[in-house]
Amino acid sequence: MLFVGVLSLYRFDYGQIREFSSYSLQVLAQQMPNAEHVAMTMHGIGYGLDEKEAFLAQLAGLFDATHAGIAPSSLTRITIVEKNQGRASRLKQILEKNLPSETISEKQNQVPPFSPPSKIASAGLQSNTKPHIFVAMPFSEEMEDVFIFGIQGPVNAAGFLCERVDMATFTGDILTRIKSRIETAALIVADLTGANPNVYLEVGYAWGKDRPTLLLTKKSDELKFDVRGQRCLVYKNIADLAKKLEADLAALN
Repeated sequence: MLFVGVLSLYRFDYGQIREFSSYSLQVLAQQMPNAEHVAMTMHGIGYGLDEKEAFLAQLAGLFDATHAGIAPSSLTRITIVEKNQGRASRLKQILEKNLPSETISEKQNQVPPFSPPSKIASAGLQSNTKPHIFVAMPFSEEMEDVFIFGIQGPVNAAGFLCERVDMATFTGDILTRIKSRIETAALIVADLTGANPNVYLEVGYAWGKDRPTLLLTKKSDELKFDVRGQRCLVYKNIADLAKKLEADLAALN
């Protein structure tokens, strides 16, 4: 078993994920040079990073290690371990779209190793220059599909990174993380369904920092008095939310 320490989550961003991924293979080559198969977990999810961008940054680090010749020469297989079945399926789709298997089979004998597609090559290096949207919403099982399909999908499709800090799993200074990402967000999307006080706090901070906000709710009668005069997208279901959000993001671009 091989454990490689990382920085605090507040500082462990896309670039750090890329460096970690590369460095882990370097350490593996030093400690177990004849390794043929390495398994690693997914990084970035749960403490605010965009799922797709974090995954691509991790892949980019693996390419960096092979290009630099610091990975075990005997390595033939890398496995990403993910216990969330839905996320595992999404990561598989991202992999198939950005790194088709035929691309590897056609070029695997090239020396030096072939360069990854541009989206992978830039992940981690240019991630922090890409516009991101911060999502404030309740964290519950029934809201997970709302985020993944109703918000994250349209946000990524519009060319934005989609970031959300999971208060249930984040360790460290969560408030500092939330504030920093709100302050630099191109837009804050806040789902006020359920009148969650943390979501209202994040909306208030965004207003205090004069950041553009887009309010959402499934039940308009739940809105508190201080937001009732604000424009709010009322959605019927996830498909309705995705459609309405797509229209708003198109106007933002």
